[in-house]
Amino acid sequence: MTHPGHARFDVGRSTTPAVSPIPSRATAPTPAGADAIARAGTFVARYGVVVILLAIGLLKFTAAEAEGIRPLVTTSPLLRWMYAVWSVRDASRVIGAIEIVAALGIALRAVSARAAVVGSALAVGTFLITLSFFATAPGVWDATHGFPFLGGSGQFLVKDLVLLGASVWSLGEASSAARRG
Repeated sequence: MTHPGHARFDVGRSTTPAVSPIPSRATAPTPAGADAIARAGTFVARYGVVVILLAIGLLKFTAAEAEGIRPLVTTSPLLRWMYAVWSVRDASRVIGAIEIVAALGIALRAVSARAAVVGSALAVGTFLITLSFFATAPGVWDATHGFPFLGGSGQFLVKDLVLLGASVWSLGEASSAARRG
């Protein structure tokens, strides 16, 4: 027998869930609050990619970064041809220029959805190529532990999964806006 105000829990029987007498402190945001959170997330995702691409692109114009990416470019079947065409520094500058153009295109989303489509597509390509280094670059997997433990290069590259996701989202959002307007 149950008493008023007490939950009934019978194993194997369907019962109405009990209502907790203790109010929950965690409540879902109101629709307006959820929309504000979504807008903030959109802003952080879009302009986070912009800041990262811009910063990394500008670094590609330095000698240290050109040398730093050399092992990645040299072992990449998608990029190693660049060293046959350009010097290590010039190849790095070309990569940096692409990253900067991608960043600027995405950053222009408020004024041009088409620019954001171009920038986002470049970013998607950039991060797909970077993620291909998982298959080719030295030091991706920790040699002492093996797969799936990330080594230094792997730890550096794994963040690009999230950047790829944000870039794909940006491409889809900007493409939809460009078709509408």
